[in-house]
Amino acid sequence: MAYRITDRCAKCGSCEPMCPVGAISFNGEKYVIDKKQCASCGMCANVCPVGAPEPDEN
Repeated sequence: MAYRITDRCAKCGSCEPMCPVGAISFNGEKYVIDKKQCASCGMCANVCPVGAPEPDEN
């Protein structure tokens, strides 16, 4: 299941370099995860200090 970044995101950028497939990017306002690229590994959630990435159940 792909991950998504919730509104809890503090825009610290710690998740982006940890993504092994490059699915995370900053769109000028917030960090987003490309669902088609996401490997569902959870690395972003493991490094996030505020717990913003979570599994996208949609």
